[in-house]
Amino acid sequence: MAAPSQASLLLTKQLRDLSKNPVDGFSAGLVDDVNVFEWNVTIIGPPDTLYEGGYFNAIMSFPTNYPNSPPTVRFTSEMWHPNVYPDGRVCISILHAPGDDPNGYELASERWTPVHTVESIVLSIISMLSSPNDESPANIEAAEWRERRDEFKKKISRIVRKSQEML
Repeated sequence: MAAPSQASLLLTKQLRDLSKNPVDGFSAGLVDDVNVFEWNVTIIGPPDTLYEGGYFNAIMSFPTNYPNSPPTVRFTSEMWHPNVYPDGRVCISILHAPGDDPNGYELASERWTPVHTVESIVLSIISMLSSPNDESPANIEAAEWRERRDEFKKKISRIVRKSQEML
């Protein structure tokens, strides 16, 4: 049997730390007990936002060279947000590969660095829910929320209710 990789050891430690010291706003665990590279995450909609009271599930998939490369995060619950692609993939700077942005939108310092943990990633996603960035949207239609605020609020309210019913 092969020795555990640095990535699997680090992820196991982060899972153990989150189990011992849970963080307000989310819960995390493995999709399957034998694969430390696939995590289920449930994010609780942040207070004082349109997402408040919602329970949003996501899958966090880690590469074998973690923490040198970022994981991907994809909501499996319905999500409507400027920084979430229609297929549920989360688009925030810290989940983009390290180095210079080929499109020139982000500074290298805003992108992935190996100091990020599951906790810092999920807290960044919670922050994203609180403060959408519509300057560089993943979901163009959702990014028009300022112009169509009432429609946006209704859609989010429906998504929050649906997430509560799924519990």
